[in-house]
Amino acid sequence: MRNRIKKSTAPQAQTGASRRKFLSGAAAGTAAAATMGFPAIARAQGPINFRFQSTWPTVDIFHEFALDFAKKINDMTGGDLKIEVLPAGAVVPAFGLLDAVSKGTLDGGHGVLGYNYGKQNALALFSSGPAFGMDANMVLAWHKYGGGKELLAKLYDAIGGNVVSFLTGPMPTQPFGWFKKPITKTEDLKGLKFRTNGLAIDLFTEMGAAVNALPGGEIVPALDRGLLDGAEFNNAASDRALGFPDVSKVCMLQSFHQASETFEIMFNKDKYNALPTQLKAIVDNAVEAASADMSWKAVDRYSQDYQRLQKEDGVKFYKTPDTILQQQLVVWDQIVAKKAETNPLFKEIDASQRAFAARAMAWDMDTNNNRRMAYNHYFGRKAPQAKS
Repeated sequence: MRNRIKKSTAPQAQTGASRRKFLSGAAAGTAAAATMGFPAIARAQGPINFRFQSTWPTVDIFHEFALDFAKKINDMTGGDLKIEVLPAGAVVPAFGLLDAVSKGTLDGGHGVLGYNYGKQNALALFSSGPAFGMDANMVLAWHKYGGGKELLAKLYDAIGGNVVSFLTGPMPTQPFGWFKKPITKTEDLKGLKFRTNGLAIDLFTEMGAAVNALPGGEIVPALDRGLLDGAEFNNAASDRALGFPDVSKVCMLQSFHQASETFEIMFNKDKYNALPTQLKAIVDNAVEAASADMSWKAVDRYSQDYQRLQKEDGVKFYKTPDTILQQQLVVWDQIVAKKAETNPLFKEIDASQRAFAARAMAWDMDTNNNRRMAYNHYFGRKAPQAKS
């Protein structure tokens, strides 16, 4: 019996020793692979899948921008991180994106900070505030190099937002709005049922409008049913795709209500922090790559649809009178001063933006040419005129 026991245990002991030797060798091989930069272990774990939602309907070019960002991530990571982007309403309503991402119902999303205005009004300073004359690209410069990123993180911490936020995609100045007839003076806004979002809600309210904040996909149906008398959304491509020319033929160009808006790409903080360092670096750089690409695509697509709106849809564009634009700036001063009195974070962000704008705007205006002069020289066209 003892001999049989010895015969049966000897192989086990040998096998155990071999297994230990194999595991030791495997560990050494793994360490060597890591030293040599081979991503064998990461790939063995399989791809990481993130489910995103945008705040835009599928027909809107904004949803296309969200898809463009996801494709960059998917391509740049070689499939190690895959982002699926769903349209607005697929999981939560557009205005519910922040809560869904913060709770982990969604891994991330693509939207605008103005949609979170109800959580903390200072958030809207990053999208729909006065920005003190800066365009959206300058706001992105302030965000990255002037302290804006740190202030936004501070804001989210203050409201318990479990998210990592990136600003991206500079937008051009947005139209004053779509109306039944041209707006020639501030008094024309009195009692007007109007759609906007973010801090622009306060601006148009102070100017006499009856404001209703609606997500993009709900605006045209509300105009069609007479629930709104006027509305603004964003740009020629989005407005055309959403059906604005079907319910209005008058669009007023130029406004200070949203002259510097950007997009926001957000991740659930726990999901983002759990990513390997290399994938985080790819995400960070893909945000900036997508931002540049979006701005280039916008020039091409917005200008095409600006022509189509006039030639194919019969839309008449009018420049917003300077008297209204000047009044917007006056009202902005009142709104900012009032909110800064009761919201310390609002006051801190306002001061930071204002200081950056004073320097950046002076450089920009002194350095860059008057493009209208060059356009008129080469193409002989004057700016749209407001009807009196």
